[in-house]
Amino acid sequence: MTHNTDTPDRIMLGVMLMLGFCLTAPLLDVAAKLASITIPVGQITAARFLVQLGLMLPVCLMMGLSFGMNGRLGLLSLRALLLLLSTFFFIAAIRIMPLADALAIVFIEPFIVMLVGKYAFGEDVGMRRIGAAIVGFFGVMLVIQPSLATFGAVALFPLGTAVSFAGYVLVTRGLRGRLHPVMMQFHTGAIAAVMSVPVIWLANGSGSEMLDPVWPTGVYWTWLLGVGFFATISHMMMTYGLTFAPSSTLAPMQYFEIPVAAVLGYLVFQDFPNAMALGGIVLIIGAGIYMIHRERVTSRGIKTRPHAPV
Repeated sequence: MTHNTDTPDRIMLGVMLMLGFCLTAPLLDVAAKLASITIPVGQITAARFLVQLGLMLPVCLMMGLSFGMNGRLGLLSLRALLLLLSTFFFIAAIRIMPLADALAIVFIEPFIVMLVGKYAFGEDVGMRRIGAAIVGFFGVMLVIQPSLATFGAVALFPLGTAVSFAGYVLVTRGLRGRLHPVMMQFHTGAIAAVMSVPVIWLANGSGSEMLDPVWPTGVYWTWLLGVGFFATISHMMMTYGLTFAPSSTLAPMQYFEIPVAAVLGYLVFQDFPNAMALGGIVLIIGAGIYMIHRERVTSRGIKTRPHAPV
């Protein structure tokens, strides 16, 4: 007899953790944009994983967790590489583009994850949730303002983030139950650091605008460390969330990052979406709220459904 681990209580816990991710992940973006004023993108990316490694190591030791990878080195390396690429592309984008604009383009990703979750992994996605996700996706299209004509090739970087992060979410889902979430984050930080630090080391003195490292000064140390801190906190919540609920349920909820990023973009950088973008954000929020409503209705239905005799 098989047991379904996606119980209503676990799914709702996953939903709450994903909401926490949506509130904290934009703080990572703000810190990265501030740091990128003087620090190269590659150095910020490497620092993000070094700080994550430093934060996760004492947590792992205090919890007494095993550092073994349970034969998952390949998947963990792929997860680290995808997150590394996603981070690099997005920091390169927001260095020039407004936060909300870049994030809006990235939000093609939850749509990709939901479709792959449904058609490749057979996850249960009803037509109402698909419809709500399509509405949210249309809202994303309204928010997308930058174009190749405005920002040049930089406008393509968020697309690289979208594809990379979709793969990261799906690999994380594939590791569900095979490795403790805390150890998953530790190994991801360690492997990504091993991948990125040598690149930055070799780029020293190269004159590369993206990679040649500099010594941070003053408040820029705070922004650089903040990138790693908020990245660790937010992605721990996402990792735990994906252990409790299907990716097809949680992916559309990431749309809530956009209004949070828009507010922070206005408060910190005085970027404010135009009327069309605001209309898109309203659609995105509405679709996200409806998704949560449908999840609660479905959960209540499961709780009240009679159990078949064993």
